[in-house]
Amino acid sequence: MKNRFDKWEYPEIEEGKPTKYNWVVQNMAGLTLGNRTDIGAYTYINAKYGVTLEDFVQIGSHCSIYSLSTIDEKQGPVVMKRNCRIGSHSVIMPGITIGEDAVIGAFSFVNHDVPAGETWGGVPARFIKK
Repeated sequence: MKNRFDKWEYPEIEEGKPTKYNWVVQNMAGLTLGNRTDIGAYTYINAKYGVTLEDFVQIGSHCSIYSLSTIDEKQGPVVMKRNCRIGSHSVIMPGITIGEDAVIGAFSFVNHDVPAGETWGGVPARFIKK
């Protein structure tokens, strides 16, 4: 079976412009992108206070990842640990860590840390299973 990451290359990212995969980063200096990450089309990443995506992180399409919230003034780094997976249309708020091998269901609003190996989902996201 062919590995989906066999031909993975670090993407070309320009401030505020869609990549060839149609996702956008603002405040690029705050982004740390691991190897063999997969970010879906139309995902928005605001890395003003830091966003770290470790190796093998997968993010579905139409997600929003914020290290700064202009509505409630929250700010802080977002860390997505190795091999975590984020379902499409999910929102990750500032200061959140999603643990290694964790899964976030589609259309979730994540405003609490998610421990390694757990599945969370919903609005707001809640524990589903380990």
